Amino acid sequence: MAKVVITGGSGMLGRWVVRHFAEHGYDVLNVDVRRPDEPVGRSIIANLEDLGETYGVLAGADAVVHLAAIPAAHLRTPEVTFRNNVMSTYNILEAAAGLGIRKAVIASSESSYGICFAEHPFGPQYVPMDEAHPQLPQDSYGLSKIVNEQTAEMFNRRTGMQVVSFRLGNVIPPEWYERFPSFIHNPAERERILWSYIDTRDAAEACRLAIETDGLGAVALNLAADITSMDIESRKLMAERYPEVTDFRAPLEGFESLLSNEKAKRLLGWQPKYNWREQVKL
Repeated sequence: MAKVVITGGSGMLGRWVVRHFAEHGYDVLNVDVRRPDEPVGRSIIANLEDLGETYGVLAGADAVVHLAAIPAAHLRTPEVTFRNNVMSTYNILEAAAGLGIRKAVIASSESSYGICFAEHPFGPQYVPMDEAHPQLPQDSYGLSKIVNEQTAEMFNRRTGMQVVSFRLGNVIPPEWYERFPSFIHNPAERERILWSYIDTRDAAEACRLAIETDGLGAVALNLAADITSMDIESRKLMAERYPEVTDFRAPLEGFESLLSNEKAKRLLGWQPKYNWREQVKL
């Protein structure tokens, strides 16, 4: 039985990732700053800004999924957000390299593109927005994610460790679908994330596939559902909120996601299974 360490496994996404790996036969250790509400397997509290503690929790692991972080801008001061997110990720990858762990997944974010928390709002240069789109953050959270992706590339160059950085869209657990009717007809809602989302169960599966797939090197992948979170067609959303964007790189004939997930599908053999339209009665 392979052992995987999942950091942030007590969090909104992490608890689904822990459960998914356990259901697929992995020996799972959850590492967090608090105990999970519903324990699955073993949990330990640790400070991942401390390299020694990080070595300790990764000892004996075959792989690591690093989700622990301050999860958004403006929750803490900018310097605390940057330090925590960057140092915990560096320590995870440094300890993994030192212990001979060959595969890691880290949580990046669509926020790295810069639109989400921009103080001087701007739109995408093109849609669907893929991984080649410029990353132009105006906040320490988005910047921390870019630094972490660069850190992943450095460790891959130095050690050959495979590191997959998932640029997650808005993460939605199943119990949150009841909120969708409150915004699905208002284009001004959620425009900063291009109306994207990803179900926690689909994200969990992507994490497992990223560990089980070989030969990925250091790569960043968007994770998003196939459709937007809105009951308005994608071209109409863009015309309403981002009329200056004229570079459309897909037909967009319906409700297609404006955050491209094609690369994750191609490299991982991943396919999102859950969408809000199956969960909500319109």
